[in-house]
Amino acid sequence: MAINLIRKLAAAGILFFASSAAVSAQTLVFTAIPDEDETKLVERFRGIADYLEEKLEVDVRYIPVKSYAAAVSAFRNNQVQLAWFGGLSGVQARSLVPGSQAIAQGVEDQAFNSYIIAHKSTGLEENEKLTEAVRGKTFTFGSKGSTSGRLIPEYYIREAFNQAPEEVFSRVGFSGNHTRTLRLVEAGTYELGAINYSVWTKELEDGNIDTDAVKVIYTTPSYPNYQWSIRGDVNERFGEGFMDRVKQALLDMEDKELLESFPRSGFIPVSNDAYTPIEMVGKQIGIID
Repeated sequence: MAINLIRKLAAAGILFFASSAAVSAQTLVFTAIPDEDETKLVERFRGIADYLEEKLEVDVRYIPVKSYAAAVSAFRNNQVQLAWFGGLSGVQARSLVPGSQAIAQGVEDQAFNSYIIAHKSTGLEENEKLTEAVRGKTFTFGSKGSTSGRLIPEYYIREAFNQAPEEVFSRVGFSGNHTRTLRLVEAGTYELGAINYSVWTKELEDGNIDTDAVKVIYTTPSYPNYQWSIRGDVNERFGEGFMDRVKQALLDMEDKELLESFPRSGFIPVSNDAYTPIEMVGKQIGIID
């Protein structure tokens, strides 16, 4: 790729006039919400970067961030042009960048679910409803900006008890991500926690859950969740039709190893309108202004 050649020549001292601004102008930078352990995310998204670079014929770079809010800020400030967001973080980010679009979601993201999980010491069993048996227990959400680890579980807790989580549980925490929520409840540090079904299923399949210590006790109704969002000004930067090319590259992804790392069976088209329910819930419980 020409841009890689420029970098190599510059590094070797053969080419002196290639400015960092000229190089970065040709680089598509993307990020993702840190919903799992960073090691897993870096491995997954480096593979995505390689795939997109081949398909789009521009340099593509993944940069990790430390929080959901940092992912939204990077998108707003044009530090990244593309991001893998959850439902809530996507709504927040797109509202800050005129013309930005949700372009692809996982097949499974059309109807996503959150789980409430419980430590064995609670004696709680799976139920179709949240009952008074959970009251007074300790509870951890994931990130404060998580759709599946905070927004949706909080909505159904409020619906079940007509009270805020802090009034239902004896202690409420925020673990930071789904994997950490699982480990905290598994260890009994918190008696209950909210986790997305995708992380739970993947960890279960990989043999990483002590099912004698922790179990699912409640499943939320389905909702739209993760998606790829892209800034509205990418065509100006990378050329006419670039947004459509990125979208098509994501929709065409067939590499089983890459898809399994999400885990998703594939990506399908989506639009901003699909996330109106998430925006409404966010406003209803005061997370979105």
